[in-house]
Amino acid sequence: MSPVDITAAALEHLESMSTLHPDLSEQYQHLVGLYQRKLWHQLTMGTLEFVSTPSSTLRTTAEGTNSYLALFDKVILPVDKKLNQLTLARIASAVSFSLLDDPPYKDGVAARAILENLLEKRDRLGPSATLHAQSRLGLLGLTVLARGGEALTTESSIAALEGTKGSIDANRSVLAELADTESEAAVVHSAFYETAMTYRKAVGPPEAYYREAIQYVAYTSLSDLSQEERHSLATDLSLAALTGEGVFNFGEVVTAPALKCLEGTDLYFLVELLAAGARGDVLGFQRVADAHAANIQLQPSLVSRAEAVKEKITLLALVNMIFERPSLERTLSFEDIADRVVVPMDQVEWVIMRALSLKLIKGTMDQVEQTVDVTWVMPRVLDNKQMSELATRFGEWAVKVSKAKDYMLDHTGALLNQ
Repeated sequence: MSPVDITAAALEHLESMSTLHPDLSEQYQHLVGLYQRKLWHQLTMGTLEFVSTPSSTLRTTAEGTNSYLALFDKVILPVDKKLNQLTLARIASAVSFSLLDDPPYKDGVAARAILENLLEKRDRLGPSATLHAQSRLGLLGLTVLARGGEALTTESSIAALEGTKGSIDANRSVLAELADTESEAAVVHSAFYETAMTYRKAVGPPEAYYREAIQYVAYTSLSDLSQEERHSLATDLSLAALTGEGVFNFGEVVTAPALKCLEGTDLYFLVELLAAGARGDVLGFQRVADAHAANIQLQPSLVSRAEAVKEKITLLALVNMIFERPSLERTLSFEDIADRVVVPMDQVEWVIMRALSLKLIKGTMDQVEQTVDVTWVMPRVLDNKQMSELATRFGEWAVKVSKAKDYMLDHTGALLNQ
């Protein structure tokens, strides 16, 4: 088609949709104006905004087809070379996912075709747009798999999951090479980690899910998620932090804005458990667990890993006990440790050895004197109370340094004259 014919066909489609759906006339006429004035950047952003709200703007054409797909085929694709390629990939993704809710396309074949066809132009797309499209294609496959209800142990499911994992592994190095200062880099990171997070939610383990999810939260605006999506993310993230092997930085989760959506719900006890764990408060953790015993029984991951969670809280109590002490006062007696972490004296040595083996602390243990001398404790995210305590200690340290300086100034002359 000639450029004139392409323009005429695009404008005709937009005008016809404006007439067919009067409640969307303003949005379609806005796109008409941008197309006529060849404002390609504004057109891509306007189209992206339009296809990002399927609950209010997704309709059918006069022929009964998906309106987003028609918009993409008749308006966007003919001028795709003139558009921002990352935004083009985001539009293609939105159109693709809209097809999953359309009865004729529930198998995902047509939805996959949109992104697969786009990826055939990867040389023009560039690394960011290509990575975004590949990530969304992986997420699309996982979504279709989940909605199909097919067991993950079937041959077709295993093949699909292995394909997704291969794509994630290959793209991780590509993601690392993208500069954080690159325009809209957060969008690409968010798409990648959403796919990786969803994959790990399907196959586990919880600690792997946690690592991907915490990155997803860092690069994603909560306003882009529905209330249901925020609630699911907060629940899954909390459970993964509590049950994931090697996940001890509870402060990183407690301070995440995503968890706020659990306030006032039956699952808020998860946040309370995390907060108690972040403080190293064994008794506080147990009080919350006892108060919500019935709700905990409804969470299979908490029930099956109850002993592992208990061990984690015990170790966090030791870490916090060490952190709360000045750096020059970190020789701890077994008796003090037993009181703080709430274990019998004969289990203290095991707790210390476990913390050393997991590299939560560094130091030496004297079994004869029943003490441990700690030289290092793991860094982690602190809450406001812990930050305040740390600030107090910095102030005390500054006073000591100032006194040492004054002493040196007062006595330097006398020392030199001796």
